Amino acid sequence: MLWRRRQFVQTALLSATAGAANSPLRAASNKLGIPGPYRGRVVAARHPGCIVSGVYQAQPIEQMMRKGLMELTGVPGWADAWRVLFEPGDVVGIKVSPVGGPKLCSDSLVLHQIIDGLKQAGVRPRDIIVFSRYRREILSCGIEKWLPPDVRLGWAAEAYDDVQIGMDGYDPDHYLDIALCKPGQNIDDELIRRSHVAEIVTKQINKLVNLPVLKHHQTAGVTIALKNISCGLVNNVSRIHSTNTLNAAGTFIPAVVNLKPIRQKAVLHIVDGVKALYHGGPGGKPKYVWEHRTMYFGSDPVALDRIGLRVIDEKRVQMGMAAVAVSKPDEDSHRLNCQVEHIEIAGAIGLGEFDDSKIDLLKFELS
Repeated sequence: MLWRRRQFVQTALLSATAGAANSPLRAASNKLGIPGPYRGRVVAARHPGCIVSGVYQAQPIEQMMRKGLMELTGVPGWADAWRVLFEPGDVVGIKVSPVGGPKLCSDSLVLHQIIDGLKQAGVRPRDIIVFSRYRREILSCGIEKWLPPDVRLGWAAEAYDDVQIGMDGYDPDHYLDIALCKPGQNIDDELIRRSHVAEIVTKQINKLVNLPVLKHHQTAGVTIALKNISCGLVNNVSRIHSTNTLNAAGTFIPAVVNLKPIRQKAVLHIVDGVKALYHGGPGGKPKYVWEHRTMYFGSDPVALDRIGLRVIDEKRVQMGMAAVAVSKPDEDSHRLNCQVEHIEIAGAIGLGEFDDSKIDLLKFELS
């Protein structure tokens, strides 16, 4: 059943044909990237049977994925939908989100659908890299066991640490330089001022699929599309929330997403809301997890996060809690203010559509 739908014309895309100098990767088409060809368009596919007893169900997930991609791109076939955004010769990174742990991580069925779609578009398995920042987080969720033959696993660093300025796995030539540090650090030190982008993004791939989970976050308010490709792709992140009152997420997240390698290469965002988290994030505290049974699709991460914040707020109100933006610290969320304004700031600098009147939300109920 269609909740609301409007007809739209498929956006014609040009293939990425320009060769990057001294690089095996082709330059991305200027019609792809952020906010992409579908600015303001968000497709929500819901299936009541997509999860049973906490386990994702293969056939409903397949239906949701197919409906989402075909409605987003406006083409009638699964393979054709992927061919709108990807083509043979692409090297594609899939940014997963293991921070919530095994109980709240992107599921293997969703990942396999993405890999299948990329293969349908002609992307070779060996040109697909499933990755996140920390190897130990990936292993803690068992993601390495999900990969089909020849699909690669990647990471930027071994594990989380409190300093986060190590350069192994990060590109010295691509960074955000911002006057922000932890108390006691030397702001004149370049490593302290800078957050460097993972080399997987800058040197190994030419397109990125963003696969976040729909979650609350104590610092940023929510961690959905924008946060997964900002704090999830650079080092030296803990400085933005080094104390319960020192919080710079509002400006840091949009600034990172606006970095050229990220903004140009992130062409598709698939938000996994089959299970979601309305409080206590980013870790997956079981008492705040609910089965939302919906997945969201778009090329515009701002519009996706705007819708995602609304969904989380609606759940919080249902549970007798304040909206994220006006929530105050408690035993499970310790930061003074959750800076959901990162979504609006991202819209203000052109990363997508924040204005509700310009967001076209297409909802589909599947069965």
